Amino acid sequence: MKVAVSSSGNDLDSQIDPRFGRCAYFLVIVTDDMHFESFDNENMALGGGAGIQSAQFVASTGAKAVITGNCGPNAVRTLSAAGIELFVGQAGTVREAVEKYKRGELRPSSDANVADHYGMGGGGGMGRGGGMGRGGGMGRGRSMSGQNGPNQAEAKVLGEDQELKVLKEHAKDLMKQMEKVEERIKKFEKND
Repeated sequence: MKVAVSSSGNDLDSQIDPRFGRCAYFLVIVTDDMHFESFDNENMALGGGAGIQSAQFVASTGAKAVITGNCGPNAVRTLSAAGIELFVGQAGTVREAVEKYKRGELRPSSDANVADHYGMGGGGGMGRGGGMGRGGGMGRGRSMSGQNGPNQAEAKVLGEDQELKVLKEHAKDLMKQMEKVEERIKKFEKND
């Protein structure tokens, strides 16, 4: 079985990178013999959508599980739609984490353990442009209509039913973001 681990380096003795979507490397390990491949994370510097793009990449490797420190809601939904098991809250070396996984010591999670845009350095939410500013976290043209929905490559990985599920979740998130924007507009209009 293949397991993908977010890593700060390109070998099994590297520390787990606490960021999923913006980790430095992904190590994809075959658990039977610990053979692995190291991949630079090309999504590390994206303005938005890094979690979704990273989840799509991991799915394309054939990994059936992800071990990481932190994972945001968009990446969690994309991994879930692709049938990939998620293990968050992990630290230490990649080798140690995979050994724990093999012994059944890790507990899977179906929930994000950080907010959107966590790995951007702004802590997510509305602060420092990680949320409603600088494009509203909508991917700035990275995917369909500039929103954080799955792109065509992701659709091929996920399949139509899974893509529809992900799109519906993204639509809900966008509606929530719009409600927050409208609340802020009303607040500013009141103060004028």
